Amino acid sequence: MANLERLQPRWLLPIRPSATLLIDHDLIHQNGQIIDILPRETANQDYPLATCLPLPGKVLMPGLVNCHGHAAMTLLRGYADDYKLMTWLNDYIWPVEAKVVSPEFVEAGAWLAATEMIQSGTTCAADSYFFRESTVEGFAKVGVRSQITTPILNFPSAWADSERHHLDKSLNFFEWAVGRPNLTTGFAPHAPYTVSDGGFEQILRYSNDLDLIIHLHLHESKEEITLHHAEHGNRPIARLRALGLINSRLQAVHMTDLTEVEINQLAAAKVRIAHCPESNLKLASGICPTQTLLKRGIIVGLGTDGAASNNDLDMFQELRAAAMLAKVTSGDPTALDAFSALEMATIGGAEFLGLSDLIGSLEPGKAADMIAVDLSDIRHQPVYHPISQLAYTATGQDVTHTWVAGQLLYAERQHNSSDVTALTAEVARWQAKIQGMS
Repeated sequence: MANLERLQPRWLLPIRPSATLLIDHDLIHQNGQIIDILPRETANQDYPLATCLPLPGKVLMPGLVNCHGHAAMTLLRGYADDYKLMTWLNDYIWPVEAKVVSPEFVEAGAWLAATEMIQSGTTCAADSYFFRESTVEGFAKVGVRSQITTPILNFPSAWADSERHHLDKSLNFFEWAVGRPNLTTGFAPHAPYTVSDGGFEQILRYSNDLDLIIHLHLHESKEEITLHHAEHGNRPIARLRALGLINSRLQAVHMTDLTEVEINQLAAAKVRIAHCPESNLKLASGICPTQTLLKRGIIVGLGTDGAASNNDLDMFQELRAAAMLAKVTSGDPTALDAFSALEMATIGGAEFLGLSDLIGSLEPGKAADMIAVDLSDIRHQPVYHPISQLAYTATGQDVTHTWVAGQLLYAERQHNSSDVTALTAEVARWQAKIQGMS
């Protein structure tokens, strides 16, 4: 019975079985794993020696899964707003990154992002950026679970001098990461317009040999597709398909402009898609056709993208935006209903990352990655349907507790792992440095 804890929420939303909402049920966890879910009266008899944590007025549910982000760029939150994607990248983001990106910058930004994510309900995050070891170290200060992918570009970056150098440093990182807890890895070629055919071919070979995913910005905007067609004579998906990259290891991010033929090809190849609604809205990049993709059986997860283009990492706001967009674009208010939006942010994200046997739902045998969401605030009253409240009313500020692998990282809205005072001072130091360069 050592380390056996019994959580006692008002409501328990396991996500699986689908749309089940349990009232006055307890969750038992031990050594990072969910042991049991059962009625409170039965738990009184079966687990009398377990340590109890009452969670009145709260929903206990799986931690949210952020399928796409650039954690270090949280230090650039609000640096450049209200621009088109290519203007934002070419005139603002890439120039400032050339001046400030370093291992120290990346670690500080990752620490900031992980702290924000943990306190707003995200327990697992996919991240793509430079200096991957530094991101791992920044995330470790907080305890978030992660998929860390390595950038590949056909021009020099702060991290590597050439496309081949990016690949070599990626391979070195994969070796370094072996055996580290709560961490998976993969390749992150930036986009079709920043990686050569030869680069993609090498990435594909290594992906197959090492059984690693490929995480790629793809069809992010009409402008990207138009420019690609002018240079290559075809749309990005057609080029990648010819190179062999449209396969089940591909995690395609954004996907705002898709033809019927392309959707059929993606479904047949079992490509997984990350939908980033708020970033796409803010950059006016377009809207991912989630309803059509889901109907074809394509796995769709949700991502915030980086805080530099969102500008927050609140997955509750992301899932609400996804639901609203699905309704207005389809003209159907039943599209992506409340539970389906929550599925997309939990088990859908876990499936996107290939981790659905471990996270994404509250089931015995799975990792104890969980959050408690407070529905007692006046903003939530009356509570007729807790699932609807979570999807359409809740924000990350309603999260009171966060566990990753059974570790209580955030309790009663206070961080147990991240030193927020030290973090705030570090962020202020970087802000002063960046403003001094402007």
